[in-house]
Amino acid sequence: MANKDYNVYQGADGTWRGKRQDANRASVTGSTQKEVFEKTRELAKKAQSEVSIHRGDNNKIRDKHSYGNDPKSSKG
Repeated sequence: MANKDYNVYQGADGTWRGKRQDANRASVTGSTQKEVFEKTRELAKKAQSEVSIHRGDNNKIRDKHSYGNDPKSSKG
């Protein structure tokens, strides 16, 4: 993962956070995963990076979305 990529995860306090990979603090916080993902997605689109969405129960990645950093030669 590049440093400009983002993660959406649930903190120990139950708050959902959207954080850039190399940041110390979250860029986005909210009470639902959906609202945090939507705001974080906009940041990722501007940075042409990727968003990894983590599950709230075990923090494993459940989905990834890429915005503009895919190789040009990929098929499909």
